[in-house]
Amino acid sequence: MSIVNPWLPGARVLDLFSGSGALGLEALSRGAEAIDLVEIAPKSLTAIAANAERLGAVGQITIHRADALRFIERLEPHAYDVAFADPPYGMGLAERVAEQWLATPFAEILGVEHGRRERLPGATDTRAYGSVAISFFGLDA
Repeated sequence: MSIVNPWLPGARVLDLFSGSGALGLEALSRGAEAIDLVEIAPKSLTAIAANAERLGAVGQITIHRADALRFIERLEPHAYDVAFADPPYGMGLAERVAEQWLATPFAEILGVEHGRRERLPGATDTRAYGSVAISFFGLDA
């Protein structure tokens, strides 16, 4: 989050494969204007709603019950300022998010968390943390 922090104040943020909503809610706490969270798992959707309620963020977020890949396929270029994706590892989903961003850059900056051994096409910067890596797109290295 600290890497993209300068771009968060006033930003429109997309959180794909949202899980508990932690990334999107953290962006909100750092000054983002609006957050769209995309998740399909019912338990995760319940967690997002509960976390948003606890943090008083209900009016600043939009929860989309949707498949993240299908969601981004419908986006126009530059629909968001910053986007995050934390798909399940080892299923090729991180690479598919990267490929979709390369075809239609739906955010000015995209950060994708993935397994350290996965290589994402077109990343401008990749940072490894143990067995995990985060690749950035649209971020000047």
